Amino acid sequence: MASKKNCSVVYSRIGIVGAGISGLAAAKHLSHHHPIVFEASDTIGGVWKHCSYKSTRLQTPRSDFEFSDYPWPERELSDFPTHNEVLDYLHGYATNFGLLKYVKLNSKVIEIRFTGELETGKFGQKHIDYGTLLTGEPVWEVAVKNNQSESLQWYAFEFVVICIGKYGDIPHIPAFPGHKGPEIFNGKVLHSLDYCKLNNEAAYQLLKGKKVVIVGYKKSAIDLAVECAEANKGPDGQPCTMVIRTVHWTVPSYDIWGLPFFLFYSTRLSQFIHERPNQTLWRTFICYLLSPLRKIISKIIESYLLWKLPLRKYGLVPSHPFLEDYASCQMAILPKTFFQEANEGRILFKKSSKWWFWDGGVEFDDKTKLEADVVVLATGFEGKKKLKSILPEPFSSLIADASSIIPLYRGTIHPLIPNIAFVGYVESVSNLHSSEIRCKWLTRLLDDHFKLPTVEKMLDQTTKEEDIVKRTTRFYKRHCISTFSINHSDEICEEMGWNSWRKKNWFLEAFSPYSNHDYRETLGK
Repeated sequence: MASKKNCSVVYSRIGIVGAGISGLAAAKHLSHHHPIVFEASDTIGGVWKHCSYKSTRLQTPRSDFEFSDYPWPERELSDFPTHNEVLDYLHGYATNFGLLKYVKLNSKVIEIRFTGELETGKFGQKHIDYGTLLTGEPVWEVAVKNNQSESLQWYAFEFVVICIGKYGDIPHIPAFPGHKGPEIFNGKVLHSLDYCKLNNEAAYQLLKGKKVVIVGYKKSAIDLAVECAEANKGPDGQPCTMVIRTVHWTVPSYDIWGLPFFLFYSTRLSQFIHERPNQTLWRTFICYLLSPLRKIISKIIESYLLWKLPLRKYGLVPSHPFLEDYASCQMAILPKTFFQEANEGRILFKKSSKWWFWDGGVEFDDKTKLEADVVVLATGFEGKKKLKSILPEPFSSLIADASSIIPLYRGTIHPLIPNIAFVGYVESVSNLHSSEIRCKWLTRLLDDHFKLPTVEKMLDQTTKEEDIVKRTTRFYKRHCISTFSINHSDEICEEMGWNSWRKKNWFLEAFSPYSNHDYRETLGK
């Protein structure tokens, strides 16, 4: 526990933790409250600075990854900018709106304490309701350590916005049987988070001429496999082996049989065939009748991917429909050279549900062994542990429910945790859009343009959203709204007093995709 002895407390109305995409968006929209933004590292940018490889690129088209009031610079860029180009864009956004003056770099939040008047025994009960959230009285105290001087400073806030995200900081390390973990391996074991911290030369030397095993088959693992293959070109090169527990669908681009991908899932008409929260009995019946159409669309995309990519050749055909990966935000964009490197033997694949270490590499449940010099665990992150490490009880135990999803009303407010918001924990086609529109909603909430509903109604809403995800996909361990993202934005708009239909005419409403530009405030309500 951080001590407050001989330490003055600095007061401000709003504190923001994290200066990545969500933290910058929150700072911009709450700037009239002069927030204090705490960033643990020495620069802004979040995962784009601290959790990216040399080859990391944007996963969504550039046009879908753009703040509503700050377009990308007028210059030639690919549809999928590099992480350095994304960082330049974020720095431009922060500079343009004067956000850097709110940011305290090298300032790590190590503890948060609740100082409000609610009785502890009432926490977790559905009957607690919230009125005006900014009352002039601080309810949270935040302990912040300066990374350069190791000094500790306490701050008091009326409201805190958590924007530290799900990625980076705490790696997820698989559990291993006794005496079969990394400690018996004679080579080097590291997590993809450790690899991100290496400079280009160190990363190249780690991979060059080494027998590398990469555990995982999501975006970070795929990017790392390509970097490994590129480092091992030439006569002295060694192939890289990807150990895959679950095969997911990957796409080479956002074109399917010559049609733009958004036509299948990202228009109002295409999302009409999917379940959404709060739908009427009549619409539920319509969804039931149209369920074969959902399967047909999934099959059309699968047929294209099986034609376009050598998935059968390498045994990489998933056993589940494409829709399940899309509905759980698991879909990854393949680097252009991925299967080219596989065809030339520099990327190999091994599917196994269970594996462990031996002194010379990794061993699988089919009794086969694979020699290795380096094993990289691209096994994800423990985002909820980050939250639990700074939040006090009883709040930290409320962070995730039994399915490990954080129950957030409008993807922002935990109904049972007062005067705190979580931005960046809902996933959709564009996480930037998801964060920005929620920051607009949060600003109007804090400025008393509307009130939160009862805790019971908020919990009911989060349960409905979670149930839809569970019915749509087996991979429901994250709060993904991709199949009903437009409806989600509709409800946010209606709560803010905006028109939910943002297009110029009904044709565009039905057939064109929604982007952040549709939610520009200059469009009016």
